[in-house]
Amino acid sequence: MDVLAEQVRPRLRIADKRRHARVPVALLGRYMLPDRQEYPCQTVNISPGGALVTAPVQGRIGDRVIAYLEHLGRVEGEITRLVDRGFAFTIAATPRKRDKLASQLTWLANRHALGLPEDRRHERIIPRELLVEMRLENGRTATVRLIDVSLSGAGVAIEVKPPLGSAITLGRTACKVVRHFQGGIAVEFALPLSPDRFDESIVL
Repeated sequence: MDVLAEQVRPRLRIADKRRHARVPVALLGRYMLPDRQEYPCQTVNISPGGALVTAPVQGRIGDRVIAYLEHLGRVEGEITRLVDRGFAFTIAATPRKRDKLASQLTWLANRHALGLPEDRRHERIIPRELLVEMRLENGRTATVRLIDVSLSGAGVAIEVKPPLGSAITLGRTACKVVRHFQGGIAVEFALPLSPDRFDESIVL
């Protein structure tokens, strides 16, 4: 009986890992590893229990990950597997949070299957040119790194954060600081970007 139990237990573990269906959906976001640096990422697939992402910095198996994904918000867990140009991580969540994630992922999967249009107010891209000059109200300048860009604003990785409400310029684009987060700021553009030039080659 003990031998049978030992044979069954690994299969139960595999079944437990697979009880959440993975949704093949590309969501842009950013993530933070134990070094407290933020990096851009994009999901390859995701379930309420875990995600596979493409990412510029992989971390190590067992590292804690905090990620902010479009449509889903904050998720966190541990790296379980390293892959080419990314990694897989578990999502640690309460049963209530998992139910909410399942509902959100079902909506995202159905929207994709039905060919519904994206809400461009929430669409974010990761530009090819990440470094940009930031000019403060007092005229001081610094080179900063873009995390992502939408038609209405951007995420910027920066250690010394300008006060909320500050007017700054990124490249040639006038902005206002609207939010602080760990490792950076969110800015809102004074004028929305033109959809005609909204792609990875965009230069602010």
